[in-house]
Parts: sequence; C-alpha cells; structure tokens
Amino acid sequence: MKFLLTLAVSASSFLGFSQTWSDDVAEIVYNKCSQCHHQGGIAPFSLTTYAETSPMAAAMYDAIALEEMPPWPPNNDYQQYAHDRSLNDTEKATLLDWILAGAPEGNPANTPPPPVFSSGTILGQGDLEVQIPTYMSKALSNGDDYVCFAMPSGLAQDRIIKAVEIIPGNREIVHHALIYVDPSGNSVTDTVGGDCGAPNSADAKLVMGYTPGSSPMTLPASSPLKLGMTMQANSQVYFAMHYPEGSYGEYDSTKVIFHFYPPGETGVREVSTDPVLQNWSMNIPPETVTPVSAQYPSGSSGLPVNISILSVFPHMHLLGQDIKAYAIQPNLDTLKLIDVEHWDFHWQDFYFFKNIQKAEQGATLKAEGHFDNTSSNIHNPSNPPVTVYAGLNTTDEMFLVYAHYMLYQPGDETYDLDSLMSVSTASILEEKREESMFSVYPNPFTNGVKIYSSSLEVGDRLSVYIYNLQGKLVRKLTQNEIVNTSDFLLEWDGRSDQGEEVDQGLYYMSINRNGELSNHRMMKQ
Repeated sequence: MKFLLTLAVSASSFLGFSQTWSDDVAEIVYNKCSQCHHQGGIAPFSLTTYAETSPMAAAMYDAIALEEMPPWPPNNDYQQYAHDRSLNDTEKATLLDWILAGAPEGNPANTPPPPVFSSGTILGQGDLEVQIPTYMSKALSNGDDYVCFAMPSGLAQDRIIKAVEIIPGNREIVHHALIYVDPSGNSVTDTVGGDCGAPNSADAKLVMGYTPGSSPMTLPASSPLKLGMTMQANSQVYFAMHYPEGSYGEYDSTKVIFHFYPPGETGVREVSTDPVLQNWSMNIPPETVTPVSAQYPSGSSGLPVNISILSVFPHMHLLGQDIKAYAIQPNLDTLKLIDVEHWDFHWQDFYFFKNIQKAEQGATLKAEGHFDNTSSNIHNPSNPPVTVYAGLNTTDEMFLVYAHYMLYQPGDETYDLDSLMSVSTASILEEKREESMFSVYPNPFTNGVKIYSSSLEVGDRLSVYIYNLQGKLVRKLTQNEIVNTSDFLLEWDGRSDQGEEVDQGLYYMSINRNGELSNHRMMKQ
C-alpha cells in the first residue's frame, strides 16, 4: 500500500491541486497531531513543520485512512468528551486529498504560527512532588516493559487534592503512567518481569493517568463548584509505568505533582475514583471470542442515591476487543458513558465528559465487552493461545471501568465541566514572563490585552495566532498581514474566532515574522 501510494503521490505532483500545507493542512496537523509529534514528544518523529511532515505523507495516509491516527478510541457519536483529539470528516478529507495531490507546501509565508509545547511542568510547583528512581527501560524490539513503583508520600496530614500533573522524565519513551494513592501503604515495587500493570494492594485508588497529549487534571476549585479528592497522611503514591517496545537502554524518572487546597478549606465536595464496573470471574478459552459483562449494583434495586459522573476510564489488557459502558435509568432511558468499538491497550485514559452526567437513584450501571483469544489476534501474548483468567499482570486480563464520581446535587448536570476545569487551571498557573519582540499588557489580563512592538519593519509579513495549553488554535489575530508602520499594535478581546469568551488560563501567542517563529505567554484571569 505505501509503495503504491508513494508512486501515486509522485505522479500527482505534476497535476493541479488546491490543498496546500501552508493554507489548509498545517492548522489541522498542529491541532490533531503535533501534541504527540513534536520534538521531545512520545511519537517517534516530529510533525510541526512542512520539512518534517512531507516525507511522512505516505505513512500518514495509511494511518489516517485506517483511523489509527490520531489515537482517539471513544465513539464520538455515543458521548462527548473534553479534549477530543479525533479528526472530523472535513479534516480527514483535507489531509487525504492533500497527500494524494503530492503534499504541496504552498507559500511558506502563509504558514500559520505553530503551537508551543512545554517541556516541563504546566501548572508549576505544587504542594507535593513524588518521583520514581531513575529506571532503565527493558523493552526490547519484540515487547513492552510494564513496571510499578511504590513511593512514600511523606504526607504528614490528610490533604485534599485539587489538581494533579504527571510529568514524564523522558517523554520519548513514557507511553502511559497510571497514578494510584494507597492509604494502607501495602503496595510493593515490581520492576522484575516487565508485566506489572497495577498495584498488588486492594486499598490503592487510581487518581489520574498520563498518555501522550493529555493535560493535567484540574478539578473545579471555586464557586459554583469546588471538588477535591482526599489524600490520607502517610499514603503511598503508586506509579504503574508503560515503556514501549524498542526503548531498551533509555532512562526515565517520571514524577507527579499534587496541588492541594489550603488546610481547613471548606465547601469542597469529595470526588471518588473507583472501578465501579468490574468482572473478576472471567474465563477466556483459547481460540474463542468471549463476551464479558459487569453490572453495579448486582441486584435489581439499582443505585441507592443519585450520582454525578465526571469521567470514565475503561480498562482491558491485550485480548480486549471492544467495551461499552452505560446506565439504565429508572424510566428505562439509557445514559451513555463510553463506547470503544476497537480496543487498543496502548491508548487508554480518563475521559472527562463535557458536561457532568447524572445517574439517577434506581439506575443500574452496565458494561459489555469482548475478548479475542484467537491466533489471529496479533496482540495475543501467547502463541499458541492459552486459557486466560482475570489477574493483575499484562498477560492476564481485566474488565474494569473506573470513574470519577460524587454524590449528586441539584444542577450538577448543567455544569460545563470542560470550562470549569479550565478556570481551575488558571487559578494555579504561575506566570513566567519571557523575552519577546512584543510587549503584552496587561499580563495577566481580564477583559482584553494589547500586543505592541516597535521592532518590526515596514514590509514585514506577520501572522499572530493564539493557542491554548493543549495546542488548540483559539484565535487568529492577524494572518499574512503586511506591516506598514514600525509601531505595530494588536488587541485581543479574549474571545475565540467563534466569538466566544475564552476561559481563564494560560495562552501562547505564536508569531510568524517573515518565516521566523517566536512565542510569548500570557494569562487570562
């Protein structure tokens, strides 16, 4: 396929075309690909410039056409989530048409300024930082390395978590990291065998996970919604780490930073994280595709109280084929939570809903899925297949759906969770002023910001874009403008290109001046 496509791309380069990198494609790649594919990112190559992207056109075509990239397992027709990475139909068609047309660049001066990616912490110094010891990956070319570290927190008193940021020590090899808190202190480190996928202690609670392109978890932390998770004194912090095949000999020392409410903070609603749906009695014979299900509560009475669900995290291992979670409400309506039609063990995450979901008293939570234990499953760790049971190792299987949830209060389902989490991020961010050819004032700003420069020259070609922390384009302040004065002034009213007021938080101003790129940070409060 790739060889034939390469010939097609070469031949089509002599034909006319309409799609170009500069005018049509770069913006899509920035928004949907560059979060992983940038220098220092988890992806094996960078996609932030035309020079980096055009040689990968044939490989990109295969990945996009087969919907392997960008990785976004949930079915968006089933439910809507924050920080969606998937391509819509128009974006997909634009990319494929551009590749088939020979991947033309267009006018380089028209290329939009690229997003800016932080190589360190986004939220800044927190209240507690826990880091694993330096570890060398044992993942050879034919297998991954899964290891676990039980680290003391040293926490002297109970505290309430309002934000968690996981920072890979080596972004190029950390495929995912799951962070648990174990108040019992009974978890143990396991770096032998390369197949540790979860804590050995039943008391350990999953708090948050990191996957490439993910953002820190910032719970709403101010009126009208203050949420938190209690971390008990002397708890262990447990890291379940995944290093991908081929990373042997590379070193990592991932850390997690916790941000707490002040001691004695009042009005904080407790958020719990549990595997609300689970099945530990599965028996998966060889050469079969086996259905598995789970239900909570197990009886017919349903939930004893109303519950507000903030996120879901479905979890299976290498034999997983598909998984769906939902609730049957007392009136028999279906509350849709998540539908992963093609399970991929390598891409799993907490999926926070755009709006809080209400499961009513009397509702029943359900999960359904299938495990493919046949020889045709290329992910099957056993050849020939063997009977597989539930267990903690990667070669065992799991059928779990975690959730962040809390007791319902009237009006919860009306909250825009995506927006409130962004507002919470703004309250934590530490502003760092940087050298720039532009002066930005006031910074931080509330209603609007002025962007001034006396360093430009008449005739300069200028584009200035605003991106959020996730690398998503927010506003095009100017595009390919020819400067006609040395005293240049732009104003941003704090609204998106769609006219919507943006949330509080940190934003990057990305600048293209005659092909030279620079950036500046600014914060809306």
